[in-house]
Amino acid sequence: MLMNYARLFAGMKTQKLDAIVATMPENVTYASGFWAMSQWIRRGPQAYVLTPAEGRGESAVIASTGLIDLVTHPDVWVKDIRRFGKFIVDRTPDISLDAHDSRIETLLAQADDGEAVAALVRAIKDRGLDRARIGVDEIGILPQYWDKLAESLPNATLVRAADVFRYARAIKTPEEIARLRRSAQIADMSISAALAVAREGATEMDLARAFHAKTINEGGYPVLGCIGVGPRSAMTNVQPSEQVMHAGDIIRFDVGGRYNHYRADIARNAVIGEPSAKVKTYHRAICAGLDRAIGMIKPGVRVADVFHAAVNTVRQEGIPHYQRSHVGHGIGLDGYDAPNIAPSNDDVFEEDMVICVETPYYEMGLGGLQVEDTMAVTRDGVDSFMLSSTELRIL
Repeated sequence: MLMNYARLFAGMKTQKLDAIVATMPENVTYASGFWAMSQWIRRGPQAYVLTPAEGRGESAVIASTGLIDLVTHPDVWVKDIRRFGKFIVDRTPDISLDAHDSRIETLLAQADDGEAVAALVRAIKDRGLDRARIGVDEIGILPQYWDKLAESLPNATLVRAADVFRYARAIKTPEEIARLRRSAQIADMSISAALAVAREGATEMDLARAFHAKTINEGGYPVLGCIGVGPRSAMTNVQPSEQVMHAGDIIRFDVGGRYNHYRADIARNAVIGEPSAKVKTYHRAICAGLDRAIGMIKPGVRVADVFHAAVNTVRQEGIPHYQRSHVGHGIGLDGYDAPNIAPSNDDVFEEDMVICVETPYYEMGLGGLQVEDTMAVTRDGVDSFMLSSTELRIL
């Protein structure tokens, strides 16, 4: 199970919600196991999951008929499926169907609700929630659909509820932690695969091809691939090019993919040949800042305190002008879950958060250096997911 029901119900109770509706792709998957592919690849398609408050009825998925094969996937634990829209799937006569295809056939035989909001409204009314206080994740629903939902439920109270999902997703279930661990480790192995082809004369694209090939071979899906060499490594969002590597060049990886829909985001550095004294000092400083932050993290520790400790340590260890807006973030289905490890965040770390801690440094003309690890917060510290160390690799 992906969703932390206890955490979601607690968030709903705080907001006095009788039900909540997931609309953005990450929340739809989180609330049901349903990967609504069209939502993940383009803007606009609607898919919803209705989750009533504890004791108010079962959840329901609202999905386009064109996604019927995905909404009936075994990973989807919500069994009440409301489909909408016309989509034709023919059937060969006199051929036995397996269990999955039989379920598709059954759903296709049922009348559909025409469009997304009508299907959602029927599910709400079937549960007696048409006069309820309903939280709606405002991020994935188009404004005209929000208006139609309000018009169709004149006696209900609709409130924005994306933050309730963000609150719930901050504390991971065991299945989420397992997926995130695997996702981070695939990214770590993929960096090693890329470094195996790094040498003078090779290009950023050579590294990118090796990185993404390893991700795919390990069962991941490519998403993030910022790989820059030399001065280009200082570009914060560098995209691999045909830039050739030369002796003395820094190689910076800020990379990750997805594994079973869960994200990775890690960072490592290497140098072609002997690094300069400045690069050595700066890399040692950012590693010290990272280690200081990780060493502080445990349940109850204030997020902002970790930020300040990391930044101050980097300054003391060799980059006196070091500045950052954050030194990490939560990760899950979304690349940036709560908490944001920033100076203004008064929240505290909690057990079973999964976080990325990072101390990047970018200097145009020199290059970029970045270390970033992924870990779960445990009862008395952290459980690192990483396979490699943060050491500067000399090639």
